[in-house]
Amino acid sequence: MTPYLGYIGALLIGIILGLTGGGGSILTVPVLVYLIGLNPMVATAYSLFIVGTTATFGTIQNLKKKVVSVKIGLQFAIPSLFSVYLTRRFLVPIIPEVLIETPHIILTRSTFLMVLFACIMFFAALSMLKKQAEKQEDVIQKEQNLLLVVLQIFSVGILIGLIGAGGGFLIIPALFHIAKLPMRKAIGTSLLIIAINSLIGFTGDIENTTIDWSFLLGFTAIAILGIYIGIYLNKFINENQLKKGFGWFVLVMAIFIFIKELLY
Repeated sequence: MTPYLGYIGALLIGIILGLTGGGGSILTVPVLVYLIGLNPMVATAYSLFIVGTTATFGTIQNLKKKVVSVKIGLQFAIPSLFSVYLTRRFLVPIIPEVLIETPHIILTRSTFLMVLFACIMFFAALSMLKKQAEKQEDVIQKEQNLLLVVLQIFSVGILIGLIGAGGGFLIIPALFHIAKLPMRKAIGTSLLIIAINSLIGFTGDIENTTIDWSFLLGFTAIAILGIYIGIYLNKFINENQLKKGFGWFVLVMAIFIFIKELLY
């Protein structure tokens, strides 16, 4: 596949992040694997850097708009950044090249990572598609057990470390339901957490991965350009319809990955 399509994908990732404040990062690994042709292990590592850097620029914009709770963001980021780093530094490298081998089934590490990613995309798409039915509902909150909250956040970090995506679709509901932030502020704070988690997680790959910095920085720069285009276009596009359309797109992508990885 021509790398030029991959760079167009990088621009699209940034535009979606700029338009919606999230969601674009879930396209990063498929773009790197299927359009650029990278190994999924390398792609998840690169994705953390790309997502972390672009989320940093998004956070700067949100800080200017005063829609970031830095205190709550750091409280959520600390448990998950440890799990993201430990996952990338120690867990991912020890995943065997072949996980399951029988006369009829061979499950490789690359296939496992892409199928796991497709599962996350599938549930993320369903979450985006049902958002409109859950607008502005006041939910009676129960007191959350602190240890349980920390374990949930730690688990999110492990998932982010495995799939190389920002995990905003997991973090935003937690900020809304547990921290009780308004949705707009939950989205803004989510980007801060994503930036911290992704960049810290990427440092766990530096020793285990040969990094092509010229490619990685160039790809990231295009994604950052896309963020600013997305922020500009946001004035003219209905956000709810955009998220619904993007949700269907992610659902189709998830099905495509399932078919490609499991049937071919």
